[in-house]
Amino acid sequence: MSAVPVALGVAPTHARTGGEGSSLAGLAAEARRKAALREQSRARRNARVDGRERRRRSISELSEIARRGQAELGGSGIGAADEASAEEVIAWAVEQFGDSLAVASSMTDSVLSYLVSRQLPWVDVLFGDTGYHFAETLGTRDAVAHSIDVTVVDVRPRLSVAEQDEAYGADLFARDPESCCRMRKVEPMREILGGYEAWATGLRRADSGTRAKAPLVTFDHNNNLVKINPIAAWDDDRLVGYALRHGLTVNPLLNDGYPSIGCEPCTRRVSAGEDSRAGRWSGVDKTECGLHI
Repeated sequence: MSAVPVALGVAPTHARTGGEGSSLAGLAAEARRKAALREQSRARRNARVDGRERRRRSISELSEIARRGQAELGGSGIGAADEASAEEVIAWAVEQFGDSLAVASSMTDSVLSYLVSRQLPWVDVLFGDTGYHFAETLGTRDAVAHSIDVTVVDVRPRLSVAEQDEAYGADLFARDPESCCRMRKVEPMREILGGYEAWATGLRRADSGTRAKAPLVTFDHNNNLVKINPIAAWDDDRLVGYALRHGLTVNPLLNDGYPSIGCEPCTRRVSAGEDSRAGRWSGVDKTECGLHI
């Protein structure tokens, strides 16, 4: 048998643990440790939402923090070379908000979740589970939950798809997409965001014209908390390159003609030359679900 290469100062697993059985025991212990950390994170989240852990600062206080943050991190203007890096923005957010910071993810990729988890392990990652997602998106969510030190929180609407069909008729998304998005995505997310002081989003200026002026930090008047866009300045190549370098999970639909991924009934493949969000609510005068406007 060929010799096993050993990094300087690190013995092979079997040499460190005394055999295969010990190695398996070590893996089991690590799995238990991570499970315990997840439970601690969930307990902190529940305490925060119930208002037992700390007082949520007032709207005026949070608005002032957002103003100072953009002044500190925004450099000489949106898109300027002296804007803070994503890591610097996240460091500021963690210092300001700690466990009162959440990440919102559509599970198109896991880049933002990973970036934040490096500075705030077991951060809550809010996923709007609308009941209409592609199977690939749900698979990406599950992979993120098991591969990154985050706590994925499924944010679900009050009504199931069947209950909504009974109350409003089948396929509301086709007849009234605004109402469907509001009930299945915007209102549930707004409700849970009430337990946080800030949320980090993966919104990028390269996404579309409506997002071209997105700041790094702003006050979100729709949800009454600070909104942080750490990767606002990143283009597609930088995002994909980062994911590849760090071996991060990405939604397989990205490689199947879907540069922007939402609910399955309201998302189509994008043709060459089209805007990356052209496949969202195609044929309808609608470009955003309502979370970011």
